[in-house]
Amino acid sequence: MALVVMLGSGSSRAQDTTDKSLAPVVASEDASKDAASPVDATVRAFGAFQRGYYLTAMELALPRAQLGDSAAQTLLAELFAAGLGVPRNMDDAAFWYGQAAERGDPSAQFKFGVMLLEGKHVPADRARAEELMKKAADAGNAFAQFNHAQILVSKKPGDTGIFEALPYFERSAEQGIADAQYALAQIYSNTTGIPDEKRARARDLMQKAAQAGYDTAQLDYAIWLIDGIGGPKDYENGFRWMQVAAIGGNVVAQNRMAVLHINAIGTSGDPVEAGKWYILSRRAGYNDRSLDDFYQGLTEDEQKQAIEAANKFGKR
Repeated sequence: MALVVMLGSGSSRAQDTTDKSLAPVVASEDASKDAASPVDATVRAFGAFQRGYYLTAMELALPRAQLGDSAAQTLLAELFAAGLGVPRNMDDAAFWYGQAAERGDPSAQFKFGVMLLEGKHVPADRARAEELMKKAADAGNAFAQFNHAQILVSKKPGDTGIFEALPYFERSAEQGIADAQYALAQIYSNTTGIPDEKRARARDLMQKAAQAGYDTAQLDYAIWLIDGIGGPKDYENGFRWMQVAAIGGNVVAQNRMAVLHINAIGTSGDPVEAGKWYILSRRAGYNDRSLDDFYQGLTEDEQKQAIEAANKFGKR
């Protein structure tokens, strides 16, 4: 499994849901007074950030950050990284993430660790990155737990790495990280030596990852339902999840949708719909000779309808 670097928090793909274009940017008249109260200033800074008052958050957090408050330092880094209330400046973000990471803030350790792994805005330092990632993972950061698990698997291929990484995958999955749920489902299903009670949870974990919007999980969950992996066969739900993944743009799922329509699996079957999905997957570079033969066997009118349907889908 490849290292999946996640820069956000909250869900596996989004840092926060604030509408940046609508969020007000104002200063607090009491910023300097609030900054004199250490605890209150940091709490109020985060409150201002959450309400979208980014300049106020900056004014409240800066004095605390300069005095070594790791939470305030992380908040400053977030503001600079996203360009909220100030011009976006990844060098300043890296500086404050680094300061907060040194002082033990798990979120900063994770994000600064990612920077060190990528060698962006700071010199690459894999050893230091892995050290920080583990510290953040052990402190409970869900994204760090997943990434640390991936690091362990990549460093120790085979079952040894998988079982060493397993607790971190499990903790991350419990916190709702879809990538971890997907990885854990595959591990529980395919790894020798997994207890039966854990193996029985594999399909449920795959479903959770699919419901979170992870398209690869949607594809695999559909396959598991259709093939009866980890539970009974369910063609109709399998077709529905394959359709979700295909509509979302998963090319393999688009190819499989053509196959499902051709063979009337989970659906009544429709040669034009099959042709549409074949065209879409072929345009995306997925070659399938068996489907080439199917498409050539369609009537000229069916091919025309399939092309029109594919073109309409592409304009959504």
